[in-house]
Amino acid sequence: MANGAKGVNRRSGEPSDESPDESPEMPESPGTAGGVEPTGYAPAPGLAPGLAAGLEADRALLGRTSTAERVADILRDRIAEGFFPPGTRLSEDSVGGALGVSRNTLREAFRLLTHERLLVHELNRGVFVRVVTVDDLNDIYRVRRLVECAAVRGLGEPPYEVRAVEAAVLAGERAARDRAWEDLSTANIRFHQAIVSLAGSPRADELMRAVLAELRLVFHVMADPRRFYAPYLVRNRQILEVLQSGDAVEAERLLASYLDDSQGQLADAYRRKMSRR
Repeated sequence: MANGAKGVNRRSGEPSDESPDESPEMPESPGTAGGVEPTGYAPAPGLAPGLAAGLEADRALLGRTSTAERVADILRDRIAEGFFPPGTRLSEDSVGGALGVSRNTLREAFRLLTHERLLVHELNRGVFVRVVTVDDLNDIYRVRRLVECAAVRGLGEPPYEVRAVEAAVLAGERAARDRAWEDLSTANIRFHQAIVSLAGSPRADELMRAVLAELRLVFHVMADPRRFYAPYLVRNRQILEVLQSGDAVEAERLLASYLDDSQGQLADAYRRKMSRR
């Protein structure tokens, strides 16, 4: 092992000569008759029952040929939906066991999400959901302006295909009526994903998906999600109606103002919370 560093035995928690990243390779399998990889994991506690059940249900998304990319997709979505709050340690045994994937596949998925700045690996401690900084937040909004406003600016001649935008607005309004604030947050994320999808660029969609997943790591600071999301729900409806009228210039202006206000509100709340740590 390089530099004499020791790892941690993930089953016992005791120090080990094995590095967290240098465990003996486990052979991958093309799958069993049920489409789940042999994992090498004993059933392990560590996830809340509801979350463990949710990840187990996600096995169906993996199909017979489980890949690190598919596992990363599932974990990215779960992080974006708030199931794994910032600072949460992701246990290899618990997550891999729930998803039914091998240790090697899970580690590769962790590496992909670390590259996307959603996870961080701490030597001898494991993998954690990243805690972002105020500078990170400001940079996220810088990217959002570049991508979202450009998507609206490049729309061309109306009418515009805004059914996905409308669906997200309706989902948000339904969630608000039901007082389902997590669902409202998810609907708001989908609204902005739909705005970017107007550009018709798979690369822009992929970039926005990662940016919004990282942004979701900040939303937990809002102590009263109703007060935060309700005004933006009204603004989502306004942007939709302006797009339906064919006025992309006004829609871009409204969107830019929206992003400025959202950034200021989140940054202030996040700065206050971080200062109390």
